[in-house]
Amino acid sequence: MHLYGTGRVNDLGHLEIGGVDTIELTKQYGTPLYVYDIALVRERARGFKKTFEELGIAAQVAYASKAFSSIAMIQVAEQEGLSLDVVSGGELYTAIKANFPTDRIHFHGNNKSEEELHMALDYQIGCIVVDNLSELELLEEICAKREQKMSILLRVTPGIEAHTHDYILTGQEDSKFGFDLMNGQAELALRQALKSNWIEVLGLHCHIGSQIFQTTGFLLAAQKIIGQLRNWQAAFDYQPTVLNLGGGFGIRYTAEDEPLPASQYVEEIVREVQAQIADSDLTMPEIWIEPGRSLVGDAGVTLYQVGSEKEVPEVRKYLAVDGGMSDNIRPALYEAKYDAVLANRPLDPVEETVAIAGKCCESGDMLIWDLPLPKSGRGDVLAVFCTGAYGYSMANNYNRIPRPAVVFVENGEARLVIKRETYEDLVRLDLALHEVVDCK
Repeated sequence: MHLYGTGRVNDLGHLEIGGVDTIELTKQYGTPLYVYDIALVRERARGFKKTFEELGIAAQVAYASKAFSSIAMIQVAEQEGLSLDVVSGGELYTAIKANFPTDRIHFHGNNKSEEELHMALDYQIGCIVVDNLSELELLEEICAKREQKMSILLRVTPGIEAHTHDYILTGQEDSKFGFDLMNGQAELALRQALKSNWIEVLGLHCHIGSQIFQTTGFLLAAQKIIGQLRNWQAAFDYQPTVLNLGGGFGIRYTAEDEPLPASQYVEEIVREVQAQIADSDLTMPEIWIEPGRSLVGDAGVTLYQVGSEKEVPEVRKYLAVDGGMSDNIRPALYEAKYDAVLANRPLDPVEETVAIAGKCCESGDMLIWDLPLPKSGRGDVLAVFCTGAYGYSMANNYNRIPRPAVVFVENGEARLVIKRETYEDLVRLDLALHEVVDCK
C-alpha cells in the first residue's frame, strides 16, 4: 500500500487523511466523496516555487485550474502565491468569485468566444494565451473598439511528441492547439501582433503533453523555441519577456509510474533555458510553468461504498461501487489506471483479486480491472487514490447520477467545499413540454 501526503492508518485501523478518519467522512458526507489532502497541495505548490527562488529565476507558477476548479481550490492557490490558468468563461468566473487577483490570471483555449474575450478585458486579466490567427484578429478588433490594451502569449507547437497517451499529446505539429513553430504560422502571428497598437506580446507559450516522466521533451522544446527567438530577435529586434513551457509533469498513479521530483523538472528546464539564452543576444526571460495534475492529482482520494458483487467462474469477480464513470471518466476515456484500498480495513491481508465496476449503464464503466483486496463485499468503503485531477472537473450526470460532494481535510479538520448534487438539482433547468419561457 502506497500512501500519499498525510495519509496513514489510524488506531482504529482506518485510512486517515489530513488527520481525519475517512470512514467518519463517509458517515457525515456520504459516498461517493472526493477528499483533498490540502497539506499535500500546499507542499507541491511550495516545492515548485522554492526551486525557482533557490535558482534566482524570475518566474510564475500558475495553477492549471482545469485539473480541478472550485472557489475553495482557487483560494488555496491564491494563499500559496500561485498564478492561475483558466480555459473558459466559467473557470474565469469561478476565479472572480474566489477574489483571485486578476493580474495573475492567464486565459487559455483554442476557441475563445467574443463574450469570453470581452470578459477577460472587463476584468483586466494578466494575459491571454492566443491560440490561432482568427483569435488574434478578433482580439485586435475588440481591443481597438474598446481602446484597451491586452498582454498576450502566442501558443506555439514546437513539434515535440511527449511519450504519453495520444489523446493528451499537444506539442506535435498536427494539433488543434497553437501556431506551428516550423511552418511559418508562428512568425506570421508574431509579425501581425507586433504591428498592433493594442496588443503587447509578452512571449511564447508551449505545452507538449501530460503525465510526462522525463525532462527530454521540455528541453527539446526550449531549444527549438529559443532557436526561433534568436531568428526573430535578428529579424524584428524582438525580445520576449516571458517563456512559458507549460505543464504536464507526471504523478504516481500506480507502481508502474515513476515521476521525477518537481525540483528536477524545474532545475533542468531552467538550466537549458539559461544555456540557450547564453548562446544568443537574448536577455533571460521570466519563466512560467503551469502545473495542474502535479499540484492536486495525488492529493485527491475518492471514497466509494461497495454494493453488489458478481462472480464469473474461472474468469473474475466484480465488485460494484456507488460511483464510476460519472465521477471518474478517465479509465473509460483513455484507460487510466488507479490503485485503491479498503478504507475501513486497509491492513487486512489480501485474499482475492477483483474488478471494480461503476454503476453506470455502460460496459466500459470499469474503474480498476485487477485490484488485490482482502475479502470484500457490500458495505466496505473503497478508497481510490490520485483522483484529485480531472475527477470532479470531468464529472457528469450520465444516467442522471448526481455529482459527489468535495471535502478538504487539513490539520484534523474537514471542510465541505462543494455540496453533493441532489435529484432536484438535476431537473432544476428542465422545462415541461408545454411550459412557456421568456428567453430574454
